Amino acid sequence: MKRPALVLFDLDGVLAHYDHAPRLRVLAERTGATLAAVNEALFESGLERSADLGQVDTAGVLEELSRRLGVAVSLDDCLAARAAAMQADAAVLELANAAARHARLAILTNNSLMLRDHLAALCPPLAPLFGDRVFCSAQFGLAKPEPELFRRCLAELGVAPAQALFFDDKPDNAKGARRAGLRAHTYRDVPGLRAHLAVHDLLEPRHDPH
Repeated sequence: MKRPALVLFDLDGVLAHYDHAPRLRVLAERTGATLAAVNEALFESGLERSADLGQVDTAGVLEELSRRLGVAVSLDDCLAARAAAMQADAAVLELANAAARHARLAILTNNSLMLRDHLAALCPPLAPLFGDRVFCSAQFGLAKPEPELFRRCLAELGVAPAQALFFDDKPDNAKGARRAGLRAHTYRDVPGLRAHLAVHDLLEPRHDPH
C-alpha cells in the first residue's frame, strides 16, 4: 500500500477531548447569564451551527450572543469558554508527530472561523504540528460528511484525494471522505490509530527488545 502524502485529522474527539459543560459554565460565569440562557443563545438557537457553516462570522457571533444574553460578550469570553472545553490528547499527538516524519499533517473540522483563526491559543499543543494547516467547515460553507468539503480542502493543500488519509470519530464523516476518494478510518482509540498508521507505512517499526 502506497504511503499517503497527507494525514488529515478531525479535531474534537480525535486530536482533542471535547467537553460541552465547561464551555457553557465559563460563558455563564463571564456574562452573568444562566447556563440555560447560554445554551439557548449559542446552541439551541442554531447560532453555533450557522457559524460552523460560515453563515455568521466571528463578529456576528459576538453581536448575536450579546443581543440574546443582554450583555456584551467579548472574543476573549468565547475563546476562554472554548479553551476550557478542549484538551489535547497527548497520546494521539505523539502518534501524529511520528507520522509527520513521513507525511504532511492537517486538520479538517466542522467548526467556525473563530476556532480556525485562534486554534493555536485555544489548544497550544496542536500549533507545532499543524501550523496554518487548519481547515474548517465555515471557510467552505460545507460540513462533513459532504464529499465536496474534502475535495475543496485537499485542493487548498494541493493533494489528490488518493494521496490522503483521514481520521474522524464519526463513522459518517469517514464514509464521506471515502466517497471523495480519500482513505479514511473511524477513530475509536489510540491502539487503533497506531495500527492504521502502521498499515499505511507511517510509523517506524516497533522493535521488541526480546
